[in-house]
Amino acid sequence: MATSPPYPTYSPGPRSGAHPHWWQRRWVRYGALITLLAMSGLVILALVRRQTGTEGLLVGLGLAVLPVPWLIAAFRWLDRVEPGPWRNLLFAFAWGACAAALIAIVANSFATKWIATATADPASADTLGATVIAPVVEESAKAAAVLLVFLFRRRDFTGIVDGVVIAGLTATGFAFTENILYLGTAFGTDQITGDRGIASVTAATFFVRIVMSPFAHPLFTVLTGIGFGIAALSAERQHVRRVLVPLGGLLLAMSMHAFWNGSSTFGEYGFFAVYGGFMLPTFGLLTWLAVWTRQRELRTVREELPAYVYAGWLGPAEPFVLGSMRARRTARDHARRHFGGRPAARAVAQYEAYATSLAFLRQRGRRGRAGADFVAREQELLAELWKRREVARPALEHAALSAAPAQPLYGAPVAYWYGYPAAPHPAYNPYRT
Repeated sequence: MATSPPYPTYSPGPRSGAHPHWWQRRWVRYGALITLLAMSGLVILALVRRQTGTEGLLVGLGLAVLPVPWLIAAFRWLDRVEPGPWRNLLFAFAWGACAAALIAIVANSFATKWIATATADPASADTLGATVIAPVVEESAKAAAVLLVFLFRRRDFTGIVDGVVIAGLTATGFAFTENILYLGTAFGTDQITGDRGIASVTAATFFVRIVMSPFAHPLFTVLTGIGFGIAALSAERQHVRRVLVPLGGLLLAMSMHAFWNGSSTFGEYGFFAVYGGFMLPTFGLLTWLAVWTRQRELRTVREELPAYVYAGWLGPAEPFVLGSMRARRTARDHARRHFGGRPAARAVAQYEAYATSLAFLRQRGRRGRAGADFVAREQELLAELWKRREVARPALEHAALSAAPAQPLYGAPVAYWYGYPAAPHPAYNPYRT
């Protein structure tokens, strides 16, 4: 696999020279998507301002933004092994904050009013809307972003961590908009009643939604993301699994969301019982699963890349360095200080990301789960690595030496570096074979 010809050959189709239609051009698709999200955001702002007033909107916005940087930082940390493109992450957050929130507000309001009219019982309609309608509508709207990335950015969606990150950022955006509405409404209520300080509705809402449960919406939607991540790891011929597993994750997300929303109806201490006995343990379990999956990805890098060391594409110490987040950071810092500042550090970071993608691609190929474009994708990644080798290799070697000095193995005549035999020809260029 590692010694195939450097550039794949393509057989042009009958329409390979034809120009795409105007609606197939990339700028048209991106423009349409950006316009859709921007219009959804403007409509959301108008609806929230109508319900809370301008002052309530500003107060809600200022308070709702507080947990957002922490949640984004957490998901970005989880995604550091194989960082996804920023455009995917921005799309996920914007979809949750704009499109999904608009769908939820319109659909929930319509469904609740319809139930209240049909049953002539507004109180029961509100309860049913919160425990049944809202979880189904909101989780479906958020899952749409994960589905779109899974279908149209399949190359960037390779496993469970990708599903967790996309789902988590979508839910973070959704929770941000929802918190603006709840906090702005609470502030308007306090303006009418004259309540201030800790006894105010705004303070209580802030404590419950921002302090106690900022992770609630991400926790629900992450279950959907895990389902899509498992589907991404499945072979293309496993059609039933690739459909049922994401659907099962979505149903679990809806169920957990409904259980959380209905906790206030379980008695005086129902909310605290559900929070302490269910939400916190589930949050801890999923956090452990995400971190464990991240460590497994690093182990995959260390196990799959030695094949490319033997083929001459990578240096002997690179699997060790690329399989350690601390060593990666050391390599980037060294490149920034000694090889040209931030551009050099960026080149090393790109090298690390491409090498990680290469390791995951090889793992899928070894397990028979790679797509038809395996060879083309492998050569594309190898070419990207080769373009950055002059800056990346010295930095990675420095990181390896900083972690532990190279030592001979049992006096062998060939130098060994962390269990991998040193390449006999350091200047070897695989493209010349």
